[in-house]
Amino acid sequence: MSVEHETCPGCGVILPVIDAPVHAYYGSSPSCWALNGVISARVVSEPEPLEVHQVAVDAYAVQHPGVPERRTIQSVALHLMTLCLVFERKADPREGSRLHARMAHRDIYTWLDPPSPNGHVTVADVAQAETPHELSAAVLAWGSDVWQAWGPHHDTVRRWVSQSLD
Repeated sequence: MSVEHETCPGCGVILPVIDAPVHAYYGSSPSCWALNGVISARVVSEPEPLEVHQVAVDAYAVQHPGVPERRTIQSVALHLMTLCLVFERKADPREGSRLHARMAHRDIYTWLDPPSPNGHVTVADVAQAETPHELSAAVLAWGSDVWQAWGPHHDTVRRWVSQSLD
């Protein structure tokens, strides 16, 4: 008996089909969303990976942008802005929630067409990490890869950061 697989519409990872819920507005397959839940649980259960939890949240959200609507526009904007702050301005990822609260200005954000591919590292790659240190490194590599994939929009994201924080 062969196992049926599905391709995630967000990140392109191919995983076995499962019958499970998906996020309300992220564009992900049920299997990818479920694997993200496993990774999130691992990240928050260890002190070192917990420090990069926000990067995991941001990378997943940006890699699974969904379709253009108010929630997805703001979600992608805030998560891209946080990745920008972490990877370009060396912001502490643990400050992500506080930064999101300061940056929540829906009126300045617009839909950004996602890149194709939307990064080369996926939640499945992060899942291969065995130790807490490897998990932290994998999350940071994932976040950096996703941030780089959105390169055509970096100037827009930097402008949003400046309008929101500077």
